[in-house]
Amino acid sequence: MSLYPLKFKTIYKEKIWGGNKLKTQLNKEVPANAKVGETWEVSGIDGDISVVSNGTLEGNSLQDLIEIYMGDLVGDKIYDKYGIEFPVLIKFIDANDDLSIQVHPDNNIAKQRHNAFGKTEMWYVLDAEKDSKLISGFNKTVTKREYLNKLEANEISDILNFEPVKKGDVFFIPAGRVHAIGSGILLAEIQQTSDITYRIYDWDRKDDNGKSRDLHTDLALDVLDFKKHDNYKTQYKTIKNEAVELAKTDYFKTNIIELTKKLEIDIFKIDSFIIYIATEGECDIIYSTKDFINLKKGETVLIPAELNNIILNPKTDNCTLLEVYM
Repeated sequence: MSLYPLKFKTIYKEKIWGGNKLKTQLNKEVPANAKVGETWEVSGIDGDISVVSNGTLEGNSLQDLIEIYMGDLVGDKIYDKYGIEFPVLIKFIDANDDLSIQVHPDNNIAKQRHNAFGKTEMWYVLDAEKDSKLISGFNKTVTKREYLNKLEANEISDILNFEPVKKGDVFFIPAGRVHAIGSGILLAEIQQTSDITYRIYDWDRKDDNGKSRDLHTDLALDVLDFKKHDNYKTQYKTIKNEAVELAKTDYFKTNIIELTKKLEIDIFKIDSFIIYIATEGECDIIYSTKDFINLKKGETVLIPAELNNIILNPKTDNCTLLEVYM
């Protein structure tokens, strides 16, 4: 059976801080009365493997398809390295309230402690309310002792770097960087396939049953990068009908494309699947002389590596895509 661009059933994640923008802005079918904070669009996380929602392969899991199609689906080099584990996780996140202050381990520590991948990620801001901020890194270089003193005194905010946020902002969050998404922010997250989070501080928040969420102070201590870094926000400028780099890591590459006309993409040279995330507008993705798939804002599609080339054809004036591959 031939491969084609794959869409997947949305995986909904209820969160204490979730809002309603996933429904109102991205047209997600959020379950009634549910506080959904995340949708997982393409996932290889055990227990939350994505399932195809379109075409002749509908109902098959992503992992099953990698077993069957191997490098034809993900790319030969990627299959050789990762086997049937899909290497990236794509999410939308709606923060109606501040998320916890947290950090993620790198591959080495995650392997030792959890037999899992580490978590390097990036954020693309889809929308932000007035005066919204997020946390990325420290505002000065601190020692472990200074950090612990501030944490114990409930003064951790004093040493954190707060960034004002607007639509289109990009933040790269390597493993080890302290971070938190602030209230009023809707974003797309591209990350390694990992669900390991060390929660440092949760704003003294309690759930509906009056319970606080677990903190991971000791685990986080060996992971944190205590240095101050310059330019926590990624600087970039879009160029019409060209892929502009937003992030290039050992784990994924992400570009942004603003489309005003047809654009041909040569997949064969990349030897990787490509994921397109529609952040604005609508386009058709033409993958044979007679076949295409439509992609609207809030939708995500996986292009198999074997398709060789495709054409992106904008259907609206404001079509913008994130392009993710290995």
